Amino acid sequence: MFKIKTYNAISSKGLERFNPKTYEVGGAVADADAYVLRSQKLHGEPVPPSLLAVARAGAGVNNIPVGEYGQQGIVVFNTPGANANAVKELVLAGMLLTTRGILPGIEYARSLGTMTDSAEMHQLLEKEKSRFAGTELRGKTLGIVGLGAIGSMVADTALALGMKVLGFDPALSIDAAWRLSNAVQRMENLPSLLARSDFVSIHVPALESTRHMIDAAALSGIKPGAVLLNFARETIVDPAAILQSLDAGRLGRYVSDFPEPGLSTHDKCIAMPHIGASTEESEENCAVMAADQIMEFLENGNIVNSVNYPAVRMDRTPGATRLAIANENVAGVLGSVLSVLADAKLNVIDMINRSRDELAYNLIDLSSAPDETAIKAIGNVAHVIRVRVI
Repeated sequence: MFKIKTYNAISSKGLERFNPKTYEVGGAVADADAYVLRSQKLHGEPVPPSLLAVARAGAGVNNIPVGEYGQQGIVVFNTPGANANAVKELVLAGMLLTTRGILPGIEYARSLGTMTDSAEMHQLLEKEKSRFAGTELRGKTLGIVGLGAIGSMVADTALALGMKVLGFDPALSIDAAWRLSNAVQRMENLPSLLARSDFVSIHVPALESTRHMIDAAALSGIKPGAVLLNFARETIVDPAAILQSLDAGRLGRYVSDFPEPGLSTHDKCIAMPHIGASTEESEENCAVMAADQIMEFLENGNIVNSVNYPAVRMDRTPGATRLAIANENVAGVLGSVLSVLADAKLNVIDMINRSRDELAYNLIDLSSAPDETAIKAIGNVAHVIRVRVI
């Protein structure tokens, strides 16, 4: 029986994936094998020895001590792409809100709510509607910073609207490149994209390398009057630089899902309360993906969409016992493990080894189950972090 502890309100569509005959699931579960959560902050929280994995039902993992968990052999998963459509639609809404007089037009119409004469109201609306005229998206240039699951969907939508799309992503993966339309013009650097774009939409993860990616230097070269849309994370931009650029008339508008003091009330800002992924469909997709990834890991040792361990998948060999081994990415570890298995006369049927930065992960299928002595010997190999028999 695997134990899954849940934090926050996880969609029932995801939790229903766990077979109650095999999994105990709930917020009060003790000695959990895995956590499933959304925004719960785990920094500084005690870690039970039983914990093997954490799944974040969403893309960002800044609420989880990813590096610390990796050194303890705890695999951290996220759900990239599960909320992509929801964010994409809000990006589109953000662009429309900045090009058309939608919000001030609505406020003006509301201000006439006390009028009782329909003809008089319509006459006044016709007279004043020119105040809320705008421009169309068709023919404008959208620059996308970050071409992953969300960025590529935003690109497709913009192209369908008749926009020209530029893209910049120094860490573009092969999978992301395959998803990307060949109509997207790749930029070699950020300044080139900023100088050519009427709209700039940010879709990069919150990392130390992306902190204040959009700063005063970047904004000094942005196309005058451009609209900046931030539906990624608040740390990607320098709020003081945004405010200065808006006041100086360089940056035209700023749309953000992360309100900041001094910006949320600015007349050139549209701030939203972090609702990019707040749709019923998005929450269901994230929960389902998180549950499936946890089950695949606990039952088979396979890893997909981890942020601290490499992607590893190996089909189960019928009748075999599987070892899942997490270790520091140091030369000779796997050789030492195989020597232990040879000394114990355990035959290896199949195996796979992958590494990611400072960590490595191995799946080894054996023709017979190892005894406690062999398992302990593997655990004692230098730089081995965790050993699990599946």
